[in-house]
Amino acid sequence: MKFSILQENLIKPLQQVAGVVERRQTLPVLSNVLMVAEGNSLAITGTNLEVELVVRLELEQLETAGEITVPAKKILDICKSLPGDAIINFELVDNKIVVKAGRSRFVLASLPASDFPNLEDTAITHEFIINQGYLKDTIERTSFAMALQDVRFYLNGMLLELSQNKLKTVATDGHRLALSDAEVQFDTDTPIQVIVPRKGILELPRLFSDVDSDVKIALSANHIRAETSSLCFTSKLVDGKFPDYEKVVPRQTDKLVIGNKDDMKKAFSRVAILSNEKYRGVRVKLQPDSLTLVANNPEQEEASEVIGVAYNGPELEIGFNVSYLLDVMSVIVSDTLHIMLADSNTSALIVDANDDTAQYVVMPMRL
Repeated sequence: MKFSILQENLIKPLQQVAGVVERRQTLPVLSNVLMVAEGNSLAITGTNLEVELVVRLELEQLETAGEITVPAKKILDICKSLPGDAIINFELVDNKIVVKAGRSRFVLASLPASDFPNLEDTAITHEFIINQGYLKDTIERTSFAMALQDVRFYLNGMLLELSQNKLKTVATDGHRLALSDAEVQFDTDTPIQVIVPRKGILELPRLFSDVDSDVKIALSANHIRAETSSLCFTSKLVDGKFPDYEKVVPRQTDKLVIGNKDDMKKAFSRVAILSNEKYRGVRVKLQPDSLTLVANNPEQEEASEVIGVAYNGPELEIGFNVSYLLDVMSVIVSDTLHIMLADSNTSALIVDANDDTAQYVVMPMRL
């Protein structure tokens, strides 16, 4: 195998693929990326056995076709260290990869391509096309609420629910829930649900650089695949049943708070400085046209702040984990948000004042 490629053309695809590769692996070959040179293109593949990414790019010159695996981090670090206008030459010599650029020369150990695992391919059952930027926004509006290493493994990911011309993304960690609706061209009589693992969800938006282009999403019994003209991303699905999220969304909310998002976010951030570092609890006291925040900690320190809001209901006091509220405020786009409440023991429903396609539920805390 022998080929040449421009550094600036190689660096971004290598970064994308290296993002999929786990640094600590039980199998040495999983720390490598697979390089396949044929025709006038190079395909680079990385996997951690749960997700797989294949990126294709054009070569400057191909002298000899071939395939081999090389250490992901080392080859990325080498390419990043070279000038942007450098032409990098790769050659397989005695089962080692020789990398040359200008006066620089590197010899890397390799492992045979036959050792590199492939995610098994299963028959596609459903597919649809969606704008990359639209899908990226939809995912990012909900992904923050996914659980991290929860024993309820089905929470360590995101639910994708396809119904007639609609895609719904839902994430929860048991203390909060985020859901968002997107429009897609999809025909089905019965809703289809799949759970994409956390790793797959976090990688997907990073791949959507051309937000004006479309991406094809394909589903099979055990996998989800996202494909554009230059890359193909595959992730295993989580085998489990997602909770009935509809039951979590509060419906009997008779108290509405309308506030400026930035003002509230800054006030919550300030008060949170003196909250309990472990539980992050903040008391919210509602009175007509005002919202008072109070936080304290085991050191007997206390912070409070009064914010002007639009509210004309009865007095109410409720506790929240301030981190959950700040996460929601970080993804709301418009300047105004709505907080809907029932009582001090019922979850709050938060929405963007100008966009009700996303909803956020935060459970209360006892303080």
